[in-house]
Amino acid sequence: MMEGTLFGYTEAQVAQFGLTFGVGAFILYMLFIVFNLARESKAGKFGTFILFLVLSLGMLGFVAKNVIQWIIGI
Repeated sequence: MMEGTLFGYTEAQVAQFGLTFGVGAFILYMLFIVFNLARESKAGKFGTFILFLVLSLGMLGFVAKNVIQWIIGI
């Protein structure tokens, strides 16, 4: 058995998987929460747009960081 691995994957590989798919799944869940909040508060089309715009800017930054890293090849 290899030292410092988990099911044959290194710590860096497990961390990258968790960051990519785990945080991605969490972002989708947060989008569902924002949609549910807009629906239950009867925000209307403009209110729903504002909720998604304001509450999703942080998620957009995370996605943009990953896209920029992918483009420049880090």
